[in-house]
Amino acid sequence: MSWPRVVGVGVGVALLMLADVASAQDGFRVTHTADRSNPGQTRINGTVFNDNRLDAVDVYVTAEALDASGKTVARGIAFVSPSIASGRSASFSATVPTMPGATSYRARVSSFRFGAGLQSP
Repeated sequence: MSWPRVVGVGVGVALLMLADVASAQDGFRVTHTADRSNPGQTRINGTVFNDNRLDAVDVYVTAEALDASGKTVARGIAFVSPSIASGRSASFSATVPTMPGATSYRARVSSFRFGAGLQSP
């Protein structure tokens, strides 16, 4: 294999690894419970833990209702916090429409950016 080809393959592998990390959103833990007491909607209450070294800002979660095969049958998006400092957590509450056949729920961080967080003027 020629030198440029080896470098090209190495760069390609590195980019694939970065894409995988970004899509998995490593560095966040999400715990949740499902409150099914309202017949028309399920409330997903939980906590997002920021295990990253940087503050996370403009954090959103997506909560999903899943059927027995794991297919998403309903979802809801909720704003969590304008800033979750490194090593800290924030609570959230998301609403998902009640769907026949929904057997479980999951919640994940679906949007955020790294930043310095909120600062005093």
